[in-house]
Amino acid sequence: MKKLISTGVFLILMASLFLSGCSGQEDTSSEDSTADKEPVTLLIAAAASLEYSFEEQLIPMFQEEYPWITVEGTYDSSGKLQTQIEQGLEADIFMAAAMKQMNALTESNLIAVDSVVELLENKIVLIVPLGSDELTTFEDITKADTIAVGDPDSVPAGQYAKEALTTLGLWDQVSAKASFGSNVTEVLNWVSEGSADAGIVYATDAATTDKVTVVAEAPEDSLAEKILYPVGMVAASVHAEEAQLLLDFLSSDEALAVFGSYGFTPNK
Repeated sequence: MKKLISTGVFLILMASLFLSGCSGQEDTSSEDSTADKEPVTLLIAAAASLEYSFEEQLIPMFQEEYPWITVEGTYDSSGKLQTQIEQGLEADIFMAAAMKQMNALTESNLIAVDSVVELLENKIVLIVPLGSDELTTFEDITKADTIAVGDPDSVPAGQYAKEALTTLGLWDQVSAKASFGSNVTEVLNWVSEGSADAGIVYATDAATTDKVTVVAEAPEDSLAEKILYPVGMVAASVHAEEAQLLLDFLSSDEALAVFGSYGFTPNK
């Protein structure tokens, strides 16, 4: 009888050890699923005013969360990027500094219309080189001898500047002595280097350098609509699943906080 009990106890102990060993084995099904992912590279075509926020923080943050996805950025005026996408630029995401370019691409079925989000808001401001104090209001721009403005034909910041100045009755005076930049970064550089006495850029661009002084924002009633930054997926993207991950990330609270640190305002 004692022998039977001893044998039974032994078997129970062995079974417990076996089950314990099984439960301690590594569960291969729970391994990081990213190991099975094929590397993917996404190209985001974004307005020049977005370059700092993307390159310094947003792209690294996204790639840390999705390590199999590499994101590359190309930055220029929204008008030039629109033309490049129309000509076959193999971009996956387009983020513009105005609705005009995004609307043109959605109407041509080059952007997936259901993917478009009007994500951010910005302002345009009058800037002067650091140390200059001759201008004190937005309307004082006419007092400057040399003025830098984005080309209204292709640069949204220039389009907004022209609209505001036209509303104020100042466009003819300004355009007569203006140099037109190919993108807003070029305008900012001209003013910061002293090549222009004044210029109009986005508030977010002015915040990226300590070489300019912001004189004033454009009067609120000088623009018919808010300055919006829409983002959407290029319809021809061959990486739609990964592009959607990037779109979702850009709309996240985490990403919007980063945009906010660069002076953008989430569009509510």
